[in-house]
Amino acid sequence: MRLEVGAALVDGRFVPGQVEIVDGRITRCGLSGTNGRGTIAVPGFVDLQVNGFGGVDFLDADADGYRRAGDALLETGVTSFLPTLITAPVDELDAALAEVPLDSEGPRILGVHLEGPFLALERLGTHPPLGRRDPDLVLLARLLDAGPVRMMTLAPELPGALALIDMLRARGVVASCGHSDATAEQADAAFDRGARTVTHVFNAMRPLSHRDPGIVGAALVRDDVIVQMIGDGVHLAPATISLVWRAAAGRIALVSDAVAAASALDGSYSLGSVELSVKDGAVRGPQGMLAGSVQTLIEAVRNLASLGVPLEEAVDAATAVPARVLGLRDAGRLDVGLPADVVVLDDNLEVERVFVRGEAHVVA
Repeated sequence: MRLEVGAALVDGRFVPGQVEIVDGRITRCGLSGTNGRGTIAVPGFVDLQVNGFGGVDFLDADADGYRRAGDALLETGVTSFLPTLITAPVDELDAALAEVPLDSEGPRILGVHLEGPFLALERLGTHPPLGRRDPDLVLLARLLDAGPVRMMTLAPELPGALALIDMLRARGVVASCGHSDATAEQADAAFDRGARTVTHVFNAMRPLSHRDPGIVGAALVRDDVIVQMIGDGVHLAPATISLVWRAAAGRIALVSDAVAAASALDGSYSLGSVELSVKDGAVRGPQGMLAGSVQTLIEAVRNLASLGVPLEEAVDAATAVPARVLGLRDAGRLDVGLPADVVVLDDNLEVERVFVRGEAHVVA
């Protein structure tokens, strides 16, 4: 099968010509042909933080809920993702982890992102305080045994947090710093210990100050730290997005932080036990605090491009860079020999077609 496109983004650069797929893998790029002029093939998007989608909240989703959310994610170009569970009582987390499908016909579920429960009380955001816990190795082991955890957000300044990072690394789980009041020195200690990314930079963490750079400043100046960012223009002002990009281009991973209301009809939704309202593109909890997003990754890519970021770099921030957080070489990339997880965009950067392992999925 040939994808009739004008060009393909192959390892960070656009290669003119069509793409050939055989048995679910990419076999050739740059083939001659003109039928796809105006369209481009890019790697499938990789989203590291999806709390819910298409009316489904992953904290209480069953197999059918995962299927419906996966279908909705595919329409936005996401072909791999981490369902994300916010802070909740341990029994609820155990139950939610047990429901995560090991195999999926839609986008690839790469594992679970546990956003908590070892978070700073003063930086919880809308996470319910009832579920927050101090670092506890026994509890961490229980959660890791309960389901396919791939990444955990924790506050590195909490007593015992560095030992959690040690256990996460030993179990092959990515430690991400977030919902944190860490100083720069405390953040650096976590990065030196093996944490390699931060969760939604600037949001729910110690503010950046000229004499107190905090976790934000520590992350932005370290070449070994990948910075996750919600690029919806709501969580961060456009000028702040530009600032982050100028400081950390090439190591920024766009995330949606999507909640159940994303790609769903108007109505009432929840994030775990938190009731949500959506107005003017912003998701807020009962006290008006931001509580996730309804933006999609393709919209975040368009936002970056509108700020002057080269398109190939904006796409990398939604594909290759998040895949790098998880140490994946077969996701977030488009090249010969790789699985054919591909998104075809039109000249307005709208999703036209989506392929997972070479199988086409209809985009409404």
